[in-house]
Amino acid sequence: MSQGQKRAEIKYGMNVGIVLKEDQSTGYITYGVVQKILTNSPTHPHGIKVRLMSGEVGRVKEIVR
Repeated sequence: MSQGQKRAEIKYGMNVGIVLKEDQSTGYITYGVVQKILTNSPTHPHGIKVRLMSGEVGRVKEIVR
């Protein structure tokens, strides 16, 4: 699995890159800090859904280390 598909990899306060619903067709990545993890299942093929501190919601595509 690639980055962002396992819930255990994502922690509150972590810097991540997400794709917003409206950006799914272009794949544009928005960066921010995780405020809340919204996906309950341990994995998701399209990425774990999170809310950023900015209030934006999307699926994690990359973890910024």
